[in-house]
Amino acid sequence: MKMHRVGIIGLGKITQDQHVPVIGASPSFELVAVASQRGLTVPGVPHAFTDYAELLRLADVDAVAVCTPPQVRHAIALDALEAGKHVLLEKPPTATVSELAHLERIADGRGLTLFATWHSQFNPAVDEAREFLASRTVRTMFVNWKEDVRRWHPGQKWIWRAGGFGVFDPGINALSIVTKILPEPIFVQRADLSFPANADAPIAAEIAFTGRGKDQSLRAEFDWRQTGPQTWEIEIETADGKRLQLSNGGSRLVVDGKLVVESTPEEYERIYERFDELVRTGASDVDAQPFQLVGDAFMLGRRTIVEPFHD
Repeated sequence: MKMHRVGIIGLGKITQDQHVPVIGASPSFELVAVASQRGLTVPGVPHAFTDYAELLRLADVDAVAVCTPPQVRHAIALDALEAGKHVLLEKPPTATVSELAHLERIADGRGLTLFATWHSQFNPAVDEAREFLASRTVRTMFVNWKEDVRRWHPGQKWIWRAGGFGVFDPGINALSIVTKILPEPIFVQRADLSFPANADAPIAAEIAFTGRGKDQSLRAEFDWRQTGPQTWEIEIETADGKRLQLSNGGSRLVVDGKLVVESTPEEYERIYERFDELVRTGASDVDAQPFQLVGDAFMLGRRTIVEPFHD
């Protein structure tokens, strides 16, 4: 079966840690080109550019993975679609919800694949949790997603700028799990956002959600100031008294104190398997729900200014 020839635009940490090795090990994809404004290259890859437009002009590139900061993804992805390339978007897919909707329309009109990826959804424990909750009513939910920004995003200035999402860059991972596993949609009811005095993106957030059920308590807390052990947990209690806990970023599932699933994360392997399927079938996969919840939090959020952040 013919391999897809893919180019990567943006060679940041997630690209080097995940996309490059996963593509290198994939039986379905061949990495043939990279574009990096910083002039970074990947050993063994035949084409390297500082201008992504040169990559898009390569006839032997079928698809691109756009892994730049979100503020510039819409323009890059639009150029890629107009150049006839299938497009995979690292999360969060764009800077705004309307930009993502526009790309979806363009891809559909040109018969190309657009894949907005949410890597945390690609865990077996998340699939199991969704199946477990499908026929149940959720009574309470608490998302506790707290980590040390200096450990995971050292020196990444773009993340503190407008459109960089701040603490929602990791927080949207939790929301992508929530929107996948819950049997009913939820909506932002209230949001409290903490902005460092020297940043245009929040360092912490507390959100209350509402759903269709009565007497529900649905909350989330995100914080980038946590040191020591890192916390990526979702706890849910159902109306029939079941207690579900997803931890380790969605890779470990415990129900009523009993371990159900614990797996080594293979999120990006599954992402590229899905991308292969989408390209071969001429389909797209654009899940905007996690993105919309973050947008709603910004629209409804009350802003509190906190101490400046210095990396």
